[in-house]
Amino acid sequence: MNVKHKELSFQLMVEASPISLVLVNSYGKIAYLNSYAEKLFLYNKNELIGRDLSILLPQKYRSHHPDLLKDYFTNPVTRQMGENRDLYALKKDNVEFPVEIGLNPIVTVEGTLVLAAIIDITERKKANEQFRLVVESAPNAMILADYSGTIVMVNKQTEILFGYERDELVGQKVELLVPGKLKQYHPQLRDKFYAKPQARPMGVGRDLFGLRKDGTEIPIEIGLNPLEKNESQFVLASIIDITERKKNEEAIRLYTKRIEAKNKELEQFSFIASHDLREPLNSITSLIGLLLEEDAGKMDAEMLKRMDFIAKSSSRMKDLVKGLLDYARLGKNSEFGIVDFNEIVAIVVNDLELLVKNSGAEINVKRLPVIAALEVEVHSLFQNLISNAIKYRSKDRKPKIEISAQKVENGWEFVVRDNGIGIPKNQQERIFVIFQRLHGRNEYEGIGVGLAHCRKIVELHDGKIWVESEPEKGSTFYFFIPLK
Repeated sequence: MNVKHKELSFQLMVEASPISLVLVNSYGKIAYLNSYAEKLFLYNKNELIGRDLSILLPQKYRSHHPDLLKDYFTNPVTRQMGENRDLYALKKDNVEFPVEIGLNPIVTVEGTLVLAAIIDITERKKANEQFRLVVESAPNAMILADYSGTIVMVNKQTEILFGYERDELVGQKVELLVPGKLKQYHPQLRDKFYAKPQARPMGVGRDLFGLRKDGTEIPIEIGLNPLEKNESQFVLASIIDITERKKNEEAIRLYTKRIEAKNKELEQFSFIASHDLREPLNSITSLIGLLLEEDAGKMDAEMLKRMDFIAKSSSRMKDLVKGLLDYARLGKNSEFGIVDFNEIVAIVVNDLELLVKNSGAEINVKRLPVIAALEVEVHSLFQNLISNAIKYRSKDRKPKIEISAQKVENGWEFVVRDNGIGIPKNQQERIFVIFQRLHGRNEYEGIGVGLAHCRKIVELHDGKIWVESEPEKGSTFYFFIPLK
């Protein structure tokens, strides 16, 4: 291949390149440029070939450029020009724009030339600035680090959180902010992240701490987001100081512990008080019965009325004490086991056979699950709900009760629907409070503990119970039991 042919081949390759290329000799004169360079700088070839390269440089660079060019030709190698510095070029219309320049030495018969590959990075600069502004305006600390763990960028919140100035952090390893023994393991964790980079929280299931400049440690949460910039991998770490949250969690934990202790004391008191009250009440009831049996003929009508009042009051008090005692006992001696809810409901319906028969109630039970639960308590739960649906029935229609369940997220939702008298909306929360009654004793018997029992039973399963109802249109009781 002759020299002319080689020159033509080189020219064709330069012209076909999809980036701006400018060929410069050791004197700093432009020997050739391709059409992309013409479009980039707004010159045509004839205006630039033979001209000094400084025509394409902003005024502030021109005085230093000859020395830089001389240094390069002393040791011409392929490299990036002006690494770690912002470089700018100048268009024909005197508009400056940011560039990246790659230098490649070309050996020819006329000597060594340098082929400069020039990339306009205006849009990249804009994107970088937008990214910087977003990071800077973030409400929490943000740290951008490269694959080696070197900090590239931080925002103001990082300075505030860790107590360092920005210049003290940029260029340092992120291990500077990692406390204790974790510091030595952090590079391995970083390598593991880069092996499979994806947005995720850091240290799931572990308490994380950051190390401030003054040596104090702070509890933190970290979110990791992989980024690719200039064909290099980075990670953007979002860091939240959770000191106040930790304090609140500890305060809640201690408060909950105290409440649990108080509840335990209250339940114990209720149990003891109920137990101790039963004996004197039994004695009063027995004594009243004995007096009425032996001395009823000696009493006038007023005395008999008073004795009857005392007997009924004592009997009601016994029922209240029994209800309180039963309430305190719920869950005391029970353990979770696998419970077939179909069998439980069948047993309850059988136990209530006489009540069902006398009321003409229709009970439709759909397939129910078999799950971990407290068997005795579940029996009491359905007994209360079904007997209430029958008791609080409408006078002009027979009771209809539907029982079903559906699988929901993390558990089962049960439904007991009736066509009874319903419950006013403003009283639907009140019915689950112990000893709360919505009707007079003469209308419906009871002491107001059944639904309170139901709520406690559901809560023993870490679930919840609620009702939807309209007067004269019936009620639908829902309760949720999570899977154990």
